[in-house]
Amino acid sequence: MQEMLVPPWLESLLSTAFFTVCPRHRDAPRSECNMFCLDCNTEAFCFYCRSTRHKDHSVIQIRRSSYHDVVRVAEIQKVLDITGVQTYVINSARVLFLNERPQPKSSTSKGVPHLCEICGRSLLDPFRFCSLGCKLVRIKNNGDATFNLSTKDEEAGEIREGMGRGLPSKEEEELREGSQQDVYTSTLTPPHSSARRRKGIPHRAPFGS
Repeated sequence: MQEMLVPPWLESLLSTAFFTVCPRHRDAPRSECNMFCLDCNTEAFCFYCRSTRHKDHSVIQIRRSSYHDVVRVAEIQKVLDITGVQTYVINSARVLFLNERPQPKSSTSKGVPHLCEICGRSLLDPFRFCSLGCKLVRIKNNGDATFNLSTKDEEAGEIREGMGRGLPSKEEEELREGSQQDVYTSTLTPPHSSARRRKGIPHRAPFGS
């Protein structure tokens, strides 16, 4: 039953180490391994490997927010039923986290209306899980959830109404792709308006003698 609820590549995706340097293209500028092939279901690979080894395969790209791996909802919802997983709007892109994130011991859940059913992390909206990993644990333990798109129920529509209402916390302000030094700006970051320069003090021409 659980095999039908979880695709065969999901556990590999959640346990894969991303953002390592590709051994085949280590000298190239975009050599960090931030992609995963659902057809091959093996290891992470870089931009150049995708064009040469996974050209016609189903590939998803992993991004990073505050050193935690995330995936854009627009990509993952095509292959997984993500019902019940908290989503966040970061740099104008809706994303969700792959795995559970450790919480500071000083944090408290008292008075928080929404908590992850597995790890107890506080949630912004009425979702059940903070990440794909926590939903996977629930499926394995209870089987009362699914990743199978063919069994998706009406709960998705109800949950979608509350998606992304809250502002992202400081922990989740920036969404990064590739190097931790390179902010993904082509589609995720809105253009910054340049500050208007102050005009210099005008100087009058000297009076003629």
